[in-house]
This record gives sequence, C-alpha cells and structure tokens, in this order.
Amino acid sequence: MTQPITRLNSADSNFPAQLQKLLAWEESSDQEIHQRVLDIISNVREKGDQAVIDYTNQFDQCNISHANELEITQEALKSAWDNLPQDKASALKIAADRVRAYADKQKMESWQYTEDDGTMLGQKITPLDRAGLYVPGGKAAYPSSVLMNAIPAKVAGVRELIMVVPTPKGIVNELVLAAAYLAGVDRVFAIGGAQAVAALAYGTETIPAVEKIVGPGNIYVATAKKLVFGQVGIDMIAGPSEILIICDGKTNPDWIAMDLFSQAEHDEDAQAILLSDDADFLEAVANSIDKLLPEMERADIIKASLSARGALIQVKSLEEAAEVSNTIAPEHLELSVEDPAALCEHIRNAGAIFMGRYTAEALGDYCAGPNHVLPTSGTARFSSPLGVYDFQKRSSLIFCSAEGANTLGKTASILARGESLTAHARSAEFRLK
Repeated sequence: MTQPITRLNSADSNFPAQLQKLLAWEESSDQEIHQRVLDIISNVREKGDQAVIDYTNQFDQCNISHANELEITQEALKSAWDNLPQDKASALKIAADRVRAYADKQKMESWQYTEDDGTMLGQKITPLDRAGLYVPGGKAAYPSSVLMNAIPAKVAGVRELIMVVPTPKGIVNELVLAAAYLAGVDRVFAIGGAQAVAALAYGTETIPAVEKIVGPGNIYVATAKKLVFGQVGIDMIAGPSEILIICDGKTNPDWIAMDLFSQAEHDEDAQAILLSDDADFLEAVANSIDKLLPEMERADIIKASLSARGALIQVKSLEEAAEVSNTIAPEHLELSVEDPAALCEHIRNAGAIFMGRYTAEALGDYCAGPNHVLPTSGTARFSSPLGVYDFQKRSSLIFCSAEGANTLGKTASILARGESLTAHARSAEFRLK
C-alpha cells in the first residue's frame, strides 16, 4: 500500500495507548485569536450596527454604508428559490420534507398529573422565542446545514429564526438562500465571523438578539460561540468530522474506502477509521484506497487526513469492535455487517448509527432525515444530535391544594430546618393547618 495509514491490532499489549494517541485532538488555543474575538464582541456590544458594518467591510471586502443594506429580503430568498434549477429544487425539497418528517417525531409535549389530595405536578414545554443560525458563506455552499438547523427550530415552534451568512465581495450563494426560504427562515443578514455571533448574542439597533445560536463556522466563529455562551445558548463546539466503520469483511472494499474518503475530504483534521475482524479485508480496503485516491478531486486533503488521523484496526470479533467503538464515541458510525440490528445492541456511544451495507454515511449528511449536526471528539459519550428538543424549554409545574400544602409543608419544614434555612421552613409552616 502506497498511501500511509496507521495500522493497529487490538491484540497488541499497548493497543489502548495507541488508540488514545490516534484519537488525541485538541483545537489549538490561539491567545491572539481569543483576544481578537473578545475585542470584536466588546466593540459590537458598544457600537452596535456601526461595528458590524465596519467589520463586514473590513473582513468581507464589502462597501456597506447603512445598516439596512445588511439584510437580505424575503423577496430575494423567494427569488433564489423560484430560479433554482429543477433538479436542485427537487433534491432540496425532498431533503427538507424528510428532515421535517423526522423532526416532527421529536417534539416534546407538555404533561401533568394530579395526586389524590389535589396536588398537580407537570412539565410545560415552550419553544424559544428567537434563535440564530450561522451559515458559512462565500464560495462554500452548505444548504444542507440550513435545512438541518432551521427546520427543527421551526418544528419546535420558534417564533423567529434569524440567519446570518457572510457574503465576501458581495457573493451571495443562491442555493443557501433558496434553502433558507424553503426552511422558513424569518430574517437573513449578510454578515459573518465573530461580529455576527456577537450581534446575535447581544443585539444591535438592526439585528435582534436571540436566545440560542446554532450552526457551524471557522475558528473565529467557534471561539465567539464559546465566549458568548451564558448570554445565549449554543448548540455545540464541533471538532473535525469523524467516521468509524465496523465491517465483517463482506462489503465491497471499494464502498468502504469511499465511505472513509467521504469524511476525510472535509479537512486534514478529519478522522476516518475502519474496524474489522478480517485481516484480509483490511488489506483489500487498503488496496482500494490506493486505487481510488488518485480519482478524487480533494485527493491531497484525503491523503493528509488518512495519514495523520486515519486507521485500519484489526479486532478479534465484532463484539470487541463495538467496545472499541464505544471508547471512540464517533460522530458517524457505520455498521456494515450482516446483522446490524444485533450489533447495534452493543453500541452505547455514537452520534448517528448507519445500519447495513447499503447505508452510506453521506445519505445522513443530506437527505435521510435525522440531523447531521452531531457530537464530535468523543462527546457522543454524553451529547446527542441537534434536534427539536434543542429549541424547546422545559418548565416544571407545581400546584398544591390546601391538603397537599399541609402534607408537603411538614416534610419541607423538617428538611429546611435540617439545613438551618429557617425562612424556608417557616414559609412552608405558614400554610400548615
């Protein structure tokens, strides 16, 4: 094999250490970037629209003089949709309908129950008033990200969805605008970078403040999201894209190689790993990588990714592969095996699980229905995909009848006095019979 890629074997005594070394990734913490973003946030808070205009002109090489020039109108969104080529419009509509159908199943509903003494307890579900969606702009086109972030928000009942998308040198991506129209985005502003995140978090004279900011971005955007968290909610801080494939050796090795490529082509830090109990199959996939790599448009990126962070790992069994997978907690997990449902029973940590030989991860990126915004860098151990629930809040409901207040008040009084919180105790005692 000419393409260098790490080979590991779970039977080796130092395999756990080798695996941890392979997985190790920490976003570089650049103090200069951190300080620059802090300055941008502070400036936007202090000067509002003018700061956003200045940064947009500086970083995106625009020539904006008034804040009203920052907004992209609903008419422009509709025009982008109306003028979309039929094949793209159809594909976008199919993807949107499937994402919406899946999101509809995620809606949380309010509930309550009443106890014998008349005490009522429950949970009230309320959508966020306003959410912000960051979309990368310019030459990069991510209409799928618009659908994946916007549709769950609208299904949740978010009253107003504000999208920000940079337009370097005035370049507007029509596919992104069409997706925004299809997803029901309420307002769109042609701004990006840390200044857009700051504007969404704190609001300006023109750009309304939101309760939560979602969507991918570069290091400046990610840093800004970290720094405004607490003022607003955020979806997550996403690391490089990841794919882990477990294969029993009976899938076409070309398919598996291309599935590895599908994530490796994102960037040099992306991670693509294959686990199999069949040593000959691992070799066949290695040969497929060599054969197919020269055909790829992003061959240099794929090669760098596979060399730095990719791996072919031999395991003793599929059950052991599942345990290794649980340690990795991948963003995307393909179970390319004869009985994926049985193997899935052993999986505890994964962002999205793609079951069976015909289920390419790429389908999940665009149109399967489940969200493609997923936990990375091992955070699937405790985090979940973006969904409708991320745009809904839960409030506890408590109603006490006179009898319930008497019963609960005695218990609360004892516990409060045990904590030396006398006012708590007396507040409950005042309502005792």
